[in-house]
Amino acid sequence: MSSIGAIFNTAKATYWKAHAPDEYHKVSFDPPIIIMCDYGGDMSGRRTQNGAQGVGTEIVIKETIWTEFSTAKKGDYIMIGESTELDPTGVDGADEIVHVIRYADTFDRQADDYAIMTGE
Repeated sequence: MSSIGAIFNTAKATYWKAHAPDEYHKVSFDPPIIIMCDYGGDMSGRRTQNGAQGVGTEIVIKETIWTEFSTAKKGDYIMIGESTELDPTGVDGADEIVHVIRYADTFDRQADDYAIMTGE
């Protein structure tokens, strides 16, 4: 962990990696991983572009989680706090990841930073 990350990433979150649906459309998950993070809720809207017509869909951001954890992807699940549940879809507070942004580790060049956003 970079020196800056060690100062700010003092909270814990639980992360579940999602797998593609099987032939019965059931999504499965890897066992949960506890990661260090910081977080905030800014409830901002974001419009994404789909195709040449510029038609977009609005995503309302529920939580933003800042971390050095680099493998989170859209469709995975995350929650603030710790959980040992194997299926996050029934866990209160666990939300689907809708967007991940990568930022450079400007000061130490040890580990990039990520903003993981959950939403509806």
